[in-house]
Amino acid sequence: MYFDMRAPKFGAPVRELHAAALDLAAFAETIGIDQIGLMEHHGTDDGYLSNPFVMGAAIAARTRKIRVSLGAVVLPLHDPLKVAEDIALLDNISGGRIEVILGAGYVPYEFARFRVSLKDRAKLMDGGIEIILRALQGERYLAEGREIFVRPLPVQDPRDIVFVGGGVKAAAERAARFDLGFAPINPKLFPHYIELAKEFGRSPRKMHGPARPLAVHLAENVEEGWSVLMPHALHVASAYAAWSGTEGTRGSSFNEMNSAEKVRDGNVFRVMTPAELLEYAASLPAGRAIGFQPILGGLSPEHAWKSMRLLEGIMPEIRRLQQN
Repeated sequence: MYFDMRAPKFGAPVRELHAAALDLAAFAETIGIDQIGLMEHHGTDDGYLSNPFVMGAAIAARTRKIRVSLGAVVLPLHDPLKVAEDIALLDNISGGRIEVILGAGYVPYEFARFRVSLKDRAKLMDGGIEIILRALQGERYLAEGREIFVRPLPVQDPRDIVFVGGGVKAAAERAARFDLGFAPINPKLFPHYIELAKEFGRSPRKMHGPARPLAVHLAENVEEGWSVLMPHALHVASAYAAWSGTEGTRGSSFNEMNSAEKVRDGNVFRVMTPAELLEYAASLPAGRAIGFQPILGGLSPEHAWKSMRLLEGIMPEIRRLQQN
């Protein structure tokens, strides 16, 4: 289950969406969803989630078992020492249930607002990851004229928490070089990561990509479900497509979704009946994830809960399929 907290003016009010997200997260745990993903962007008109650490802490407080994945956290926009402190604190709050996917970012206006140059992304990623890993492993040292020191330390091994994200080969190389897990937006990069890890004399660490579909909405009638979801799916697709052409979004599946027909033809947003979802789940290879964004693009909590209640009814069968 994912939350980006987009709240366009035609959707549900911001306060209702945030309250619903916490309730839905708690519900997700009770029905057996494995992980909640929280995204990060800044300065959007629709209020995209700007602080996944704060949202992650709220969700951790409402849950006990489900893993909470933050990503991609746009590392070049942040002080890595502060990120290390946030990781350690949230891992303790959650009892060792978090992972943090670090990304280089790609949206020019975000970098301009934080007074960071896009040209410095690679340097800031490499230097930031080194600081984060050394700090979370307990080191106390000087770097560029300041002391690096973090307490408390996280519950988990830092290399079980920190992943590298991205959509280019440089991201795979960075993950392999730092001996970290890899969570790219493009699963075709997995073989490159595995090969590079072996070249560095290491075994590949945990890998996972975005779920496909990214956002399933369940309805008893598919056409009625699309009538509810489509304005919100179009908003999300067009918002991502507006960033196309900047490095990191080339080849994005959102770029061509400029009509209802093309949204329906893609495999990012799907409306299904429970029976259709079960049939689809049965066809998937082992380890393939299915994603849900119950309040996609400001979708009203009322419709979100209808979808999630339908999912509740078939989750025992989905879990059985996973075990086979």
